[in-house]
Amino acid sequence: MAMIAPALLAADFARLGDALRIFEAAGCRRCHIDVADGHFARELTIGQPVFESIRKATRLELDLHLLIERPERYIADFASADRIALHPESTPQFHRALDLVRRQGARPGVALLPATPLEAAAEVLDEVDFVSILARDPVFGPDSGHAPVPGDRDRDAPALGLRKVGRAVQIRAERSLRFEVHAECGVRAEHLKEWAQAGADILIGGFDIFATVEPEARLRDLIGLAEKSFSAKG
Repeated sequence: MAMIAPALLAADFARLGDALRIFEAAGCRRCHIDVADGHFARELTIGQPVFESIRKATRLELDLHLLIERPERYIADFASADRIALHPESTPQFHRALDLVRRQGARPGVALLPATPLEAAAEVLDEVDFVSILARDPVFGPDSGHAPVPGDRDRDAPALGLRKVGRAVQIRAERSLRFEVHAECGVRAEHLKEWAQAGADILIGGFDIFATVEPEARLRDLIGLAEKSFSAKG
């Protein structure tokens, strides 16, 4: 069954605690958090002190996405994360970085930019718990996949990731592997059926939640749509 993992960075940064309570009240089990360093991804988002405050404020499973150069330098700073996704594009020591995640008790995952083929992660697919497919390059703010402006190409974002999601599902079956497949960036209500048909297990997004005056109700609706879409798959 599909799971919605709402992206915390789509919320008002002055009300992150309120956003966490909305996620919990709506029935979510997992919260997605992007940590960007201003280099690998052009924006700065949150650092270790804010992350630790988030950890203390919720019992949600925290799904951490490290969009930072040489993440092996900082993995220990996020030891309380439940899951950590790393980019092979960000470090020449990718195996070491995955091992560091595993040693501190978190579940390691691989995240791939749109231009990065699945083959770049072929040698680690049996070592990771999840593969996160980015449907577009990560940009945070008003022109991002988490919070698009009207008329931007976020409406077409699934076309950039659907085929790769399907291929990841195929490889998982062919190699009898067990990793989850995540769809990230540009995941909106009108896309849920497409992601379900492609085989994604986890849908990550935020704009559709916080663009409304009743985000908790909207999130409940999205969870229901996801469950319906995935139960009807095939």
